[in-house]
Amino acid sequence: MSGTFVGMPAFPKAAHEAVHNPTLRANLRHATHTIRAKRARAVAELDDWPALREAGRRIKDHTLRHLDRYLVQLEESVTAAGGTVHWAADADEANRIVADLVKETGESEVVKVKSMATQEIGLNEALEAEGIRAYETDLAELIVQLGKDRPSHILVPAIHRNRGEIRDIFRTEMGAWGRPAPEGLTDTPAELAEAARLHLREKFLRAEVGISGANFMVAETGTLVVVESEGNGRMCLTLPRTLISVVGIEKVVPTWRDLEVFLQTLPRSSTAERMNPYTSMWTGTTDGDGPQTFHLVLLDNGRTDTLADQVGRQALACIRCSACLNVCPVYERAGGHAYGSVYPGPIGAILSPQLRGTASEIDASLPYASSLCGACYEVCPVAIDIPEVLVHLRERVVQGGPAVRQGNKVLLKPAKGHAAERAAMRAARWAFARPGVLGAGQRLVSRTRRLHPRTLPGPGRAWSGTRELPAVPAEPFRDWWQRTHGGKDSSK
Repeated sequence: MSGTFVGMPAFPKAAHEAVHNPTLRANLRHATHTIRAKRARAVAELDDWPALREAGRRIKDHTLRHLDRYLVQLEESVTAAGGTVHWAADADEANRIVADLVKETGESEVVKVKSMATQEIGLNEALEAEGIRAYETDLAELIVQLGKDRPSHILVPAIHRNRGEIRDIFRTEMGAWGRPAPEGLTDTPAELAEAARLHLREKFLRAEVGISGANFMVAETGTLVVVESEGNGRMCLTLPRTLISVVGIEKVVPTWRDLEVFLQTLPRSSTAERMNPYTSMWTGTTDGDGPQTFHLVLLDNGRTDTLADQVGRQALACIRCSACLNVCPVYERAGGHAYGSVYPGPIGAILSPQLRGTASEIDASLPYASSLCGACYEVCPVAIDIPEVLVHLRERVVQGGPAVRQGNKVLLKPAKGHAAERAAMRAARWAFARPGVLGAGQRLVSRTRRLHPRTLPGPGRAWSGTRELPAVPAEPFRDWWQRTHGGKDSSK
């Protein structure tokens, strides 16, 4: 897949370009409105949805607090079941591990299950650099790969494409990747799906190595779980001789009983289904059944640093349902590419800046890619308070530094800049602590209101350029209160 997120412009610029694309706007509006309406109906069927949501939140919170213990248990369980566990501190180490494992098999092709973690680390590009070709088998991921494009949605990576565009991509690109599209291919869904099925079938049947992620990992048994709707995942997980799974360390759950909660909430929140058509689970290896070699690559890549932040760690509870994207008014208008990350939408706005840091212009802009309307929190099946984390990360951006551990606390490391803002805050603190000074200042502002500018000078011009400054009343509240109620002004 060509094209990466490195070097993309900050969110405001990318979003400004996206909102002027009428085709993109129409595709996003139709898809997000359809998905969220179906989700609302599916959730309404359950009387105990709030209880399930709270259970999911508690399980995730408990697991993250004791993640070290459950990861050790997971490793022991996977190893006992015949698998091999590898630990990857970052993307480079994970890519190197996977490439070496594929080379050991002597193969130069792999088939892949849709995986956010492998997109996060750029695995396809890393394998290509080693002479290994990775074939995406999820229909939407196939469209993105053939179109030399980037994913735009967590659940539906090709949400920004319409049927006509998909037909054209299949016609022009399929032949270079394998079986070409049928002659006279139209844009009807049945024909497009059949073209993809024929194109992928030959890859499934000859593949010796499969690569996947996982939706969940059960610590007590070492079981991995993949949920999907097309059956391509089942093919990749059962036909190859070698299976390599790259999974973020936050995907672990303690027990099978915990898993039961998420198998109810995830499908309804993502695809608006009561259960996923395909739920594949595997525990190590079994003689004569499925892959005979299984490797689990546990990926950190910024997750431990995120875990250290007591507010920001909520992002690690995400189960990748994408419900927040489908209700977000910002995502609906800007699309996923504007976020410059494989994790778009509200969850991407809080996850990417923590995994990658806020040093780059685009990551520093992501916490501001929200109206803070709270719709994302209302639909999240594990009750992640995304608006709270957004505000927290905005503070980090303003401070200009990363979260640093100091004993049992995590503090924001201040930056050298923003001297004017800090001076203004110190002045405000001094004034608010002195009622007499504050009252005198309020009266002065009221009496000079006709001299006030309509826009702020200097750096403040960017703020007032898109907002109207509030009108200053003719009389301060405390004076009005004293005049109308005869109360004593505490400032005197």
